Amino acid sequence: MAEFDKGMFKVLVLGIVLDTKTKKILIGKKENDPYIPNLSWCFPGGGPKHYEELEDAVKREVKEETGYNVESLGPIFARILPEDKNMVFIYYLCELVDGEEKPDEEFKELKWVSPNEVKEYFTTSIHPKLYEYLSNLEYGGENENKKAK
Repeated sequence: MAEFDKGMFKVLVLGIVLDTKTKKILIGKKENDPYIPNLSWCFPGGGPKHYEELEDAVKREVKEETGYNVESLGPIFARILPEDKNMVFIYYLCELVDGEEKPDEEFKELKWVSPNEVKEYFTTSIHPKLYEYLSNLEYGGENENKKAK
């Protein structure tokens, strides 16, 4: 990735896709990611197109990468990625609407997991506050539809 001036980042929107019936979230397995060499399992998502609304981008990216239609419930967390300080991740809680599982060429596999299982799969960092938020999804805590701080 080209060097950016101070304050310039590559922005990625990521969908934490929740199946409200099972309380499981969707993750996908990638291999040979060009930006993050240690990346294995991750949340579906990608970069917004020029002038695209971020919520539209996360819904489009999830659909393209997984085959599932989702409804965005809004952003829940944002951070600069420790593995690449030029990348900003914005996480959106998304509710599964419908669709048929169909991973695109970016994902080798898709898997529905308990929110507490995410750490078992991810080889890259997961922020403690984001992990706490995910844990609340599993247990139906009162923070389920609130933004992580």
